[in-house]
Amino acid sequence: MSHPPGQSRTYPLYQSGSGWNAMLPARAPRTAPPPHTRFRHVVIGAGYTGLAAARRLAELQPREPILVLDAASAGEGSAGRNSGFLINLPHNTRMGGHHSPLQIARKQIAMYQAGLDWLAELAERGGFDCGWDVAGKYHAAATELGCRNLRASLAQYREWGVAYTELDREAMHERLGTRYYQFGYHSMNNVFVQPAALIRGLADTLPQNVWLMENNPVLAVGGSGPYTVRSASGEFTADNLILANNAFARKLGFLRSRLVTIYTYAGVTPVLDAAQQALLGQRDQWGVIPANRLGTTLRRIRGGRFMVRSAYSYEAEQPLERMAQLLRDSFRRRYPELAAHDFEYVWSGSTALTGNGASFVGRVRPGLYAAVGCNGAGVIKGTIHGKLLAEQIAGRRSPMLDDLEAFEKPNWLPPDPLRRIGVMIAIASQAKKAGLER
Repeated sequence: MSHPPGQSRTYPLYQSGSGWNAMLPARAPRTAPPPHTRFRHVVIGAGYTGLAAARRLAELQPREPILVLDAASAGEGSAGRNSGFLINLPHNTRMGGHHSPLQIARKQIAMYQAGLDWLAELAERGGFDCGWDVAGKYHAAATELGCRNLRASLAQYREWGVAYTELDREAMHERLGTRYYQFGYHSMNNVFVQPAALIRGLADTLPQNVWLMENNPVLAVGGSGPYTVRSASGEFTADNLILANNAFARKLGFLRSRLVTIYTYAGVTPVLDAAQQALLGQRDQWGVIPANRLGTTLRRIRGGRFMVRSAYSYEAEQPLERMAQLLRDSFRRRYPELAAHDFEYVWSGSTALTGNGASFVGRVRPGLYAAVGCNGAGVIKGTIHGKLLAEQIAGRRSPMLDDLEAFEKPNWLPPDPLRRIGVMIAIASQAKKAGLER
């Protein structure tokens, strides 16, 4: 896809394709222009949030035309670049408001379970294979600080009533094939998917009144209702405009003091031979969440591949070869006995962070709505947030929508260069704390 000069900052540009997408058969993107340029609803972003919002609006308003615009093709955008963990537990319960953290956690758990259930229903109804596997996930610690972090997490699990199994070093070795970790636990609150297959399946099974245009980045937004949306292929008019492009909403002039873009990095091996696979534990698919946010995530992928994900960078990609070396080092330290630690695919993906871990879901101004700030956990959260935002727009009230509206919104962030300095200090501090968790 060619990129108009000077416009790259309104959407992510990646140095390499998504490895998850490269593992799938070729797919023809949907690029045909719609038969008209005026739409009741225009959605910017065809990730999990944007597709969920468009789908739910189409269900509630089947006679209204809906347009979804995305800068990439399905599977190549950020939605097809994550690690494929669908975790239905809260990531941030310390938000303010009228409820205690426990009450907030219970509301989030119910919300995320509803999102997971809807995704499962859509995959079954759509008849597409996304590798859906209810396998749970491990959390693992390689340091004393990491062990303390995990034990604090388990205290929350007990408060929430979430079942888990604690594992010492020997048990972790038996299950994962490495003695790198001192302590860990396993819970069933995760589903594995092939993320590019999931987002492609969702894109290819949209209702008939939704028109999807891929490889068509939005370059600018004008007006105050109706809104003019200028894309690489032309202009469209929207009565309602929905921003579902995470921190890149900032690049279009919205929520500028609430969001930052962070890139993370992943590598996936070629299919390993039988001897190498035998060194990776008992099950043919499992995943590890690190005890520190800047630690290394692992996933043994059914079919014989292995994924390593680590590192953060602010606002821009780092050179991929340098990040690949970091990934190889993390892989080698955990599995020194493997014959090789090479990757067939290395890529990055962008996500949006907020200062307090809260997401923005709701009305920005009359006729303009946003569901952004996934904070690195966008598959289930984005799905249910997009669905509930569509219900808010359509006037379909529910207790769950009331709960979402009552959650704290993202706090204010200073402009650059103060923002950059603050984020870089935070990344360096967390990296130092992570130590061997990286």
